[in-house]
Amino acid sequence: MPENISPSTLPNQPTIPATPVAPASRSRFAGFFTGRKRKLRIAFGIVGVLVLIFVIIPRTFHAWNTVSTDDAYVNSYVTFVAPRVSDQVARVLVDDNNRVKKGDILVELDPEPFRVQVAIKQAAVDAARANLVVAQATVRSQVGQTRGLRFKLEHAIEDVDNQIALIRSRVATWEQSKATQALAQTEFERSKKLLETKVASKEEFDKARKELDVANAQVKEALENVYQARAVLGLPAQPPGGQDLTDVPPNLDQTFSSVRQALGELMQGAAQLGVVISSYDLTPKQVLQEFYRRDPSGDVDKILAEIIKTAPGLKQAEAGLMQAERDLDQAKLNLRYCTIVAEIDGVITRRNVNPGNNVQAGQSLMAIRSLRDIWVDANFKETQLRNLRIGQGVTIEADMYGSRHKFEGRISGFTFGTGSTLALLPPQNATGNFVKVVQRLPVRIDLVNYDPDKIPLFVGLSVTPVVDLRSKPTGPNAGKFLQELLPQPTRVDSPMPPK
Repeated sequence: MPENISPSTLPNQPTIPATPVAPASRSRFAGFFTGRKRKLRIAFGIVGVLVLIFVIIPRTFHAWNTVSTDDAYVNSYVTFVAPRVSDQVARVLVDDNNRVKKGDILVELDPEPFRVQVAIKQAAVDAARANLVVAQATVRSQVGQTRGLRFKLEHAIEDVDNQIALIRSRVATWEQSKATQALAQTEFERSKKLLETKVASKEEFDKARKELDVANAQVKEALENVYQARAVLGLPAQPPGGQDLTDVPPNLDQTFSSVRQALGELMQGAAQLGVVISSYDLTPKQVLQEFYRRDPSGDVDKILAEIIKTAPGLKQAEAGLMQAERDLDQAKLNLRYCTIVAEIDGVITRRNVNPGNNVQAGQSLMAIRSLRDIWVDANFKETQLRNLRIGQGVTIEADMYGSRHKFEGRISGFTFGTGSTLALLPPQNATGNFVKVVQRLPVRIDLVNYDPDKIPLFVGLSVTPVVDLRSKPTGPNAGKFLQELLPQPTRVDSPMPPK
C-alpha cells in the first residue's frame, strides 16, 4: 500500500483485527505488578511491626499490670431533709435539681405558734427569777432566826448555870443562917441561966428568945430556898447518898430540859437551811463542835456563807429558774427549727413538700445528694483481689465522657462481705445443691483531685476503674486489706453554758 494513501480513503476496506501483544511487552507489565506487591508487603510488615510495638505489646503489658471491672458505678452520700418540729409549711424555696450550699434555706415553717411559746417561757423565767430573789431573802431570814435560836440556846445554858450558882449561894446563906442560929441559941441559953440567978432581967431573956426564934426561921427559910432552887433544876430536895446540897450533875447545863428544848428549836431552824447533825442525842457543846468543823479555821461567816449557797429553799428556787431557762432555750430552739436549712452542699432530689402542708417531726421532705463527697463502688471478682490493696492508684473512665476524660482515684477500703452475703436473702449452700459462682466484692474507690464544677460525675453512672498494680500504695492504711481502728474521742461532760 502506498505511503500517501490513508486507510480512510480506501473504499469499503475490511476491518483489520488488533495485532496481539508481543511476549516482550507482557514480561514488562508482569515486572511492574511484582514490584508493587513487594512494596505493599514491606509496608504491611512495617505497619504490623509498629502495631506490635506500639499497640499490642503495651496493651499486653498493661493488662498484666492492671485490674479492671465494668461492674462499677458512682455513689455518694444522701442527706434526707426532715423537720425537727411539727408545723405547717409556709414557704418552699427550692425545687428538684436545684444546687444548694450548706446553710441555704430550703423550707420555712409557720413561726407564730413557736413565738407564742417563747413569750410564755420567757414569762416563766421572769417568775422563776423573782422566786429566786424571794428564796434568797427567805434563806437570809432563816439564817437570822438560826442565829437567834443559837443565842437562845446559850441563854438557856446560862440560866442553868445561874440556877446552879443560885443553889450554891442559897446553901451559903443557909450555912450563914445556921451560924446565926447557933449564936442565938447560945445567947438564949446564957440569958436563961442569968434570969434564973436574977442577974439578967426578963426583958433581956425575951429579947434573946426572940433572936433565937428569928434565927430558926431564917435557917428554915434559907433551907427552903435551897430546896426551891434545886427543884427549879429538877433536882431532889435532899441529895441521895448524903451528898451536899450543892452537888449537881456535872453536865446539867447540857442536859437540862430548857437547854434541850432550845437545842431542838435550833436544830429545827438549821434543818431548814440543810444543816443536819449526825445524832439527835448530841449535847449543845457537841453540836457546836460539829458545826465549827465545817470550816478548818472555824470561821462562822464562811460556814454560814456556804450554808446559804446549799440551802434547800435556795437550791429549789435555782433549780426552778434553771428549768425555766432550759424550757425557754427549747422554745427558742423550736423557733429556729422553723427555718430548715441544707446541712451539706449538693443537689435537691425527691422533693415532696408544698406550702400549706402539715408536716410532722422527722417526716422526709426532700433529699440532698452530695456533689463532692462521692466515690466509686467497684465490684471486683474474687479472682482479681489478690494484688489489690488500700492506697493503690486507680484510673477511672466514665461511660458518660468516654475516653475524653479520665478521673483519678484511690482504693480506700474493702467491704467485709460479698454482695450475695449482704443480700436480703443470702444463699444457703448447706442444702447440697451448691454451684460455685465467682463472687464479687465491693471495693470503695475515692476520687482524687475531683472538681464537680468542671466535670461532674452523677450518682449511678457506670464507670470502668483500672487499678495500677505497679503503683505504690499511699495515704492512710496504705498497703493493707483492712482499715485500722478509728481513735475514739475523749468524752468530756461539759457543764451548761452560763447565762
